[in-house]
Amino acid sequence: MRYDPAAPPLAVGQRARRGRLSWAVGTSTLILLVGALAWLYRAELTCLTAKPPPSELTAPPVPDPVTYAVLVDEIDYHRTKLANKYHAAETDVERKVVLQSAKNLLELTMPQMMSCWLGTPWDFNGTASSPGAGKVACGYFVSTVMRDAGFDVHRIRLAQQPSQNILRTFLPRNQLKITVAVNYNNYMQSMRKRPHGIYIIGLDRHVGFIVHNAAGLRFIHSGGATHRVVNESESDAQSIRHSRYRVIGNLTANAELLRKWLLQEPFPTQS
Repeated sequence: MRYDPAAPPLAVGQRARRGRLSWAVGTSTLILLVGALAWLYRAELTCLTAKPPPSELTAPPVPDPVTYAVLVDEIDYHRTKLANKYHAAETDVERKVVLQSAKNLLELTMPQMMSCWLGTPWDFNGTASSPGAGKVACGYFVSTVMRDAGFDVHRIRLAQQPSQNILRTFLPRNQLKITVAVNYNNYMQSMRKRPHGIYIIGLDRHVGFIVHNAAGLRFIHSGGATHRVVNESESDAQSIRHSRYRVIGNLTANAELLRKWLLQEPFPTQS
């Protein structure tokens, strides 16, 4: 309002009321302005504060054939050295020490080899012979890792066998544990009590590896809901959970298997 010198002077109360009214109007205008700015920039504020979805936090695994080839050469190099030590051993105690070293080597290197396959697509008819080189079925994943870890096997024939025959190729029948219709939680609780090692597990229509070590249990296999080679925790291992039939054997706990692996003796496919 403009100042009019001809107008009569305002009383004190009127001046006070008008001052409060001007302050209120100014404050309301400020609040509306801030609200409008916040509304205009709400998208930008959301982008700055929102958490990215889980899919963006962890990139999907990518097959690693280069590291895989290095690991294949490394395990063969160390197997040859251990085989020479085994031949040179003069007592059962010395041979037992070499076999323990072989066990340690397999339990260290085989999970690394399996990890190089992560992300490789699954297909029922997949026959890929190295990580990422096409699609791979569950049996071919197991037989290829076993071959490349230094086991003398017929990769194709082994891959096409039922899971129990795959296990019988490496272990005697009395070292296999077969269960039917056992509650999943009870089954995994019993698994946690078993010795550490590299296991093969066979299911109703599936086969894969279980790596059991100080870090816990991991199910590494080709398939699952994602249709690729995956490394699953107990809670994610739906293939094991929903299978009525389960057969399992600890590869690295068998001294005769370790000896045959060291000396490159063949493992004839059971059928």
